[in-house]
Amino acid sequence: MTAIQKQQRVRINEQIRVPEVRLINAEGVQVGVLPIKEALAHAAEAHLDLVEVAPQASPPVCRIMDYGKYKYEQSKKQQEARRKATTIQVKEIKVRPKIEEHDMGFKLKNTRRFLAEGDKVKISVIFRGREIAHTDRGFRILAQMAEALAEVGTIEQNPKLEGRNLSMIVTPK
Repeated sequence: MTAIQKQQRVRINEQIRVPEVRLINAEGVQVGVLPIKEALAHAAEAHLDLVEVAPQASPPVCRIMDYGKYKYEQSKKQQEARRKATTIQVKEIKVRPKIEEHDMGFKLKNTRRFLAEGDKVKISVIFRGREIAHTDRGFRILAQMAEALAEVGTIEQNPKLEGRNLSMIVTPK
């Protein structure tokens, strides 16, 4: 359910169709259980809206407030939450079974950098042609990389052979 649908479900003023409600005034003080007509009269007297804040309660809880201002503040909170939400990317490092030591060091350096930035890293060993007969070499390479990355990351998914690719996923610590 989206935030817009939740906002549309909130009932205000005449949309509230229960015989009595627990009323909270504009200052946040609980007035008590009142018939709906009296609660609406209190809201009209304060020139504000009667908003149902807890419809599942028995009797439902209603608060006297400026509904437009309330909706605006809720949307601002949601925007702030979306802005602060971190997006985790999955970066991919591809290696071959015949990788040299220097190249391995270079790939490890990049992997460490990605993990430090907070991203997940998928390390793939790609087999071509007859190389697929030597999957043990690929498992050895991934084990070596996992050992080298032990202080900065943890293995989320162990090495897994998918077609001609052998891959594992490492997450930052």
